[in-house]
Amino acid sequence: MTRVRRSGTRWALAALILAALEPAAAAEQPVDTGDQPSLSQECRVPGAQLYTMAKLGAVRSALGENRPLKILAIGGSAAPGASASYPAKLEAALERALPKTDVTIDHRGLPGEIASGASERLRTMVAEAEPDLVVWQVGTHDAIARVDADAFASSLSEAVAWIRSHGIDVVLVDPIYTASMAADVDYNRIVDAVRTVAAQQEVPLVRRYEALHYLSSRTEKGEGHMLGRQFRLNDLGLRCMAEHVALTIATSLARTEAEPAPKIAPAAPPLTEPQRAPG
Repeated sequence: MTRVRRSGTRWALAALILAALEPAAAAEQPVDTGDQPSLSQECRVPGAQLYTMAKLGAVRSALGENRPLKILAIGGSAAPGASASYPAKLEAALERALPKTDVTIDHRGLPGEIASGASERLRTMVAEAEPDLVVWQVGTHDAIARVDADAFASSLSEAVAWIRSHGIDVVLVDPIYTASMAADVDYNRIVDAVRTVAAQQEVPLVRRYEALHYLSSRTEKGEGHMLGRQFRLNDLGLRCMAEHVALTIATSLARTEAEPAPKIAPAAPPLTEPQRAPG
């Protein structure tokens, strides 16, 4: 769990976000060059290959109410090793992207495939953490296990809908890129399924597959520059992913800050593990 100091109002925060994202936030569409000033040089990826945006109402409410932003980061390994540094890297990236914001990060691994029941464990994690935002690295386990893409998409969509039905925002992070899997049809079906669910559920997506593909193409080391063993990001890969997640959140907030607040939906039932998504 990590914390960062925070002060200021929602509108002051919006101005800071927009200033931090110049000139990327000035255009209606993501820029088509690798010049992303809020990213470190070795992590810069063209915006069109890095993220898709959507509203983050719960995050905006937390910031507008001057209360800490609670983030549940799911996926990857929470065990000692390089992956254990991810929460600190995400904290640092968010501190730069959202100045003077108080952030609490709870990082938990999620072993197993979503299509084979891991989504039930996710519900338990969400119920325990009661976050404003879930940042979910999803799909790599399912892709490696070659689960059915339709079953995966159905389970993922149901889980995202359940989270959002309780007034919690979601940011999805799609699977890792490796040259060995680039031509694998089944692997790419899972990548496509994550993108489809993000669009259908109207949640932001960090296009990690495309970002790693782009970055690996710019060095003779290929994806080995960013990856360690067993489809896990190394220290640099984790830092870049944290920066990409933070930029996706900040950009989504900046682009929607001036829009009218959505109508308040009827209260959802309490968060309890056995519940399932509506429908």
